[in-house]
Amino acid sequence: MNKAGWFAVGVLATLVVFLLVVLLGGAHGFSARAKPSGFETWLAGLARGAALPTGVRTQRNPVKLTPEVLNEARAHWADHCAICHANDGSGDVPMGRNMYPPAPDMRKAETQQMTDGELFYIIQNGVRLTGMPAWGGSGGHDEEDSWKLVYFIRHLPRVTVDEKAEMEKLNPKSPEELKEEQEEEKFLKGEDTDAQQTEHHHH
Repeated sequence: MNKAGWFAVGVLATLVVFLLVVLLGGAHGFSARAKPSGFETWLAGLARGAALPTGVRTQRNPVKLTPEVLNEARAHWADHCAICHANDGSGDVPMGRNMYPPAPDMRKAETQQMTDGELFYIIQNGVRLTGMPAWGGSGGHDEEDSWKLVYFIRHLPRVTVDEKAEMEKLNPKSPEELKEEQEEEKFLKGEDTDAQQTEHHHH
């Protein structure tokens, strides 16, 4: 293609982007509070599908599924993923709900119908223009960990109450939650808590 042709393609692409900004941003600007429109959701799905390299969809999970592998993946999910996706994959946690777009309910067909290769690729490489980071390589865990997580994502629709209780123990704690736990431990051991010490000091 000659220079004029490339220029025309560039102008057309710029116009398309401009129109999308007007269409998508007109209703609620750049706010992350509004729910994405059906058009935005469709467009995001289209963009994600187009961005997948050839061969990704057909990749098979090389890790053998065992109870131990599922346990490891569940612990990993609780420690790394649940802050945005919730222990049960619903996304119904403050961080997940306030993202734009919100974290999806991964128990539903939109996620469960993806191939193992697609799920693995998303864990490793993230999804642009969403809150989903790339966890592969320097991002946090190796390929084997990501493949194990694929098994746990498949298991999300069947997570039990006992599993959720186990995961809650592994969820990262905020400084306030850690302090509260320490206070409870002191109280149960019969030691003075910070609140009691303050009270004694005032008396």
